[in-house]
Parts: sequence; structure tokens; C-alpha cells
Amino acid sequence: MKILFMGTPSFAVPTLEELAKDYEIVGVVCQPDKPAGRGKKLTPPPVKVTAQRLGLRVFQPERIKTFIETLKDLKPDLIVVVAYGKILPKEIIYSPPYKTLNLHASLLPKYRGASPIHRALIAGERETGNTVMLVTEKMDAGDILAQEKVAIEEEDNLFTLSEKLSKKGAKLLSRTIPLWVEGKIKPIPQREELATYAPPVQKEEMRICWKADAESVRNRIRGLYPNAFTFFRGQRIKILKASLTDGEGQPGEVLNGADLIVACGKGALKVEELISPKGKRMSGKDFCRGYRPKEGELFG
Repeated sequence: MKILFMGTPSFAVPTLEELAKDYEIVGVVCQPDKPAGRGKKLTPPPVKVTAQRLGLRVFQPERIKTFIETLKDLKPDLIVVVAYGKILPKEIIYSPPYKTLNLHASLLPKYRGASPIHRALIAGERETGNTVMLVTEKMDAGDILAQEKVAIEEEDNLFTLSEKLSKKGAKLLSRTIPLWVEGKIKPIPQREELATYAPPVQKEEMRICWKADAESVRNRIRGLYPNAFTFFRGQRIKILKASLTDGEGQPGEVLNGADLIVACGKGALKVEELISPKGKRMSGKDFCRGYRPKEGELFG
């Protein structure tokens, strides 16, 4: 069984590692290296790093259509896609005998699109999951081959939930492939009327709006971890963790300068962990000891 793997971020790594145990991986396709960090150093994506460690052949086409000729030479029996990051042309999707399978981190048809884990957390969902589906030309709309529910715990954030889903998804896909190849799975069409979308997160969404109710603000902090930010005394602060607490006041107002309790549109949040203007990770209490916020000062 020859598999071509297509994926880019760390979410896709467990699946590549799992498939490499049991199948011949004829190639790994990922996005090109991109500048990262303060020095803007050209950095390979996590999937490329893993593929090279496993001794696999890596392809990084700038335009995916240029890969079609290479695909003809590789002759995979199946293509597996996990968070590759680009829409695939039909010449790739339908070329292998066993078609193209995709692992998507939601219970489709909910949260089709680029940011299903972010959006599930932001919406305050208590449950999400993984779906293995057939890839079609319409985004995340293919027939379902397998699904698995995963509970969203109270302490989950984008990092912990992504890690959980990536590991469980790798196992789910690994179990699904032989059943699909042996003809033991009947694909189930998605119900279009139930479809919802998870568009990419925009930079402006990362700024905390304290006018929202406390639970909504907390969910946004969880869903955008570690990038939800606010300003205090004109300096940017990233909020990493917050808990619901009692309190009322002007949105963004410091209600307690010792425990860093901040008012929202409704209710209040106790800031548990943050990244200071100097880039230091610290508890809310340590921030209070160092910056001494006064009651009535505003975050915004």
C-alpha cells in the first residue's frame, strides 16, 4: 500500500508518524519554508522536519498544480491529507485508486474550514471530535468514513485540545484506512443543512473585547491561546488563562489590584496567567506585585 501524505503543521505530525509504521510513504507534501521568529529566519514546517527524520522524500511546491506531473510518477494507491493548507485540484484528488482521505478536527458538517479547533473553543462547545472523509472539490464537504467524539475539558485551550485531537485523529485514520481499502465502509453523505463554517482567525479578533460577557471573553482566550491580547497603560499584554468570578464594573476595569480581577460586559474574570509587556510569562498575582494595578484602571 503506497501512500502520499500531505500536511504542514504540528497537528499533522502524529498521523504521519502513525502511517509510516505500517505503510510505504512514497512522498510527503507540505507548504514551503516560511520566515519565523523575531529574526525572520526561514523555518521548515513541522511535517517536513518529521519527514526528514523518518527518511522520507519531501516536496514543497509553491503552486500545488505544478505537483501533478510528479504525482503521476509516484503512483500512490491513496492520498492522505491532514491540515495541508491549500485547496487541491481534482487532478490530484481523484488520481489514486483509493481516492484521497482527509482528517478534519471537527464533527462534520460542523466547523468546516481552516480553524475548527479555534472556533469550537471560542463558541464554548463542550464536545468536538475528528472526522475522516473523502476529499471532494468543495471544502470539507466529502462523504464521511469515520467519526470520533472528543470531550472539551474545562481547562482545555487551543494547545491542549489540538494535541489531544491530533493524537486521537492519527489512531482513527490508521484504523479507517484498511476498512476503506477492503470495502468495509459505506461513505455517509454530509447533511448540508447542518453545515457551519470555521473561517481563518483574523488578527483583529485576537484583541480582547472586554464588553463581551465574562464567559465569552474566557472562551476567546482559550480558543486563541497564546495570542489573545489586551493593552494596559499603553502596553500589550497577552492573557493566557482566566477564570470566571463575581464582580461588576466598567468593561476592562480593574476590580481587584491584588488578584487581577477585571470587569467584563457582564461578570468578571480573574486573570490567572499572562505574558507581560516585557515578554515574561507570569501569574496574575506576580503581575500585580510588579506592576501594582490600581482599582479603576482599565484594560483595553
